[in-house]
Amino acid sequence: MSDSPLKYGLAAGVGALATGIALTLSGSTGEDYSSTSSSKIFKSHASKHITVFVSGAAGQIGYSLLPLLCSGQVFGPNTQITLNLLDITPALPVLSGVLMELEDGAYPLLRGVQITDKPEEALKGADVAIFTGGMPRKQGMERKDLISANVKIFREQGQAMEKVASKACKVLVVANPANTNCFILRANAPSIPTENFTCLTRLDFNRALTQVAMKAKCKVTDIQNVTIWGNHSATQYPDAASATVRVKGEFKPAPKVIDDDSWLQSTFITTVQQRGKAVIDARKQSSAMSAAKAIGDHIRTWLVTGTEPGCTVPMGVVSDGSYGIQKGLVFSFPLHIDTPGQFKIAQGFTISEFAQKMLTATEEELKAERIDAEAALKG
Repeated sequence: MSDSPLKYGLAAGVGALATGIALTLSGSTGEDYSSTSSSKIFKSHASKHITVFVSGAAGQIGYSLLPLLCSGQVFGPNTQITLNLLDITPALPVLSGVLMELEDGAYPLLRGVQITDKPEEALKGADVAIFTGGMPRKQGMERKDLISANVKIFREQGQAMEKVASKACKVLVVANPANTNCFILRANAPSIPTENFTCLTRLDFNRALTQVAMKAKCKVTDIQNVTIWGNHSATQYPDAASATVRVKGEFKPAPKVIDDDSWLQSTFITTVQQRGKAVIDARKQSSAMSAAKAIGDHIRTWLVTGTEPGCTVPMGVVSDGSYGIQKGLVFSFPLHIDTPGQFKIAQGFTISEFAQKMLTATEEELKAERIDAEAALKG
């Protein structure tokens, strides 16, 4: 890895903001640096470098996420990153402030930052792409209108991915409706492998873990194989039927430990389903800190650590027909990740009559969203 300095700053062509904002830095894993007349040059000892794209980077989730990416908490202490940050043109002044804070953070692993309002510039050479930016649902907006608005955004970004991103690029869609936005993105980047497209249900999983831990009076690390099925929406199915809880060193079935089927089939599910709304009602803004943490968890488990033997995590992935779910839908399943970067849909989860009704409801919602998305794509 070269110690040559790399540019931080705004991409060319974003107007007056591009003047006077650039800092030359190079990443490092240690404290060894020297000053020059124009910059600080940090000597690098990291062994790997990746380019990470983040859309909606000026938003709340981006603001909480970027420090996690830059500090090594996601990709590890030996991976340097270059950040390519995208947002809409009116957000560029805010994004320039984010750039300054990244500079001021002096992150040893951060090799460079580009900010831009042009998808092709931001996605060029991306190894990992995290899409947090999209059209939010506004009061009175029908689902079809929301999907139509996001089709335009994710069609353009998918086409940009197809042109300039790495063909091995790993994709995580966060912006809602996340499953269907992921479907749209994939449809417009056909040369990138299907298994490289995912959407975020790790936040729902983290919420579910905490609810089970509180009910079972244990730590979240004492729980295995809680999962999330289906759509990242109010139809999702948080499921603890196949989960286990460690009691005195031994893992036992969660339903037996909790001993409250009514709670598992009602309060537990609705609490997780409605948690995002509850956060908005309380803080008058959507989840950001917990969402950023979940993004970091998703990426780290998928690409860095994998899952422990016998354990699963949920991710929205393209259905292969497992559990009778329509092929091609982006659907959250429990996954084994035995080798980082590769996943397998876990088989053998208990699907009761109640569970089947829940899976069918969330699948039907996704089918309807897919129809609306395909109609918008043709428009």
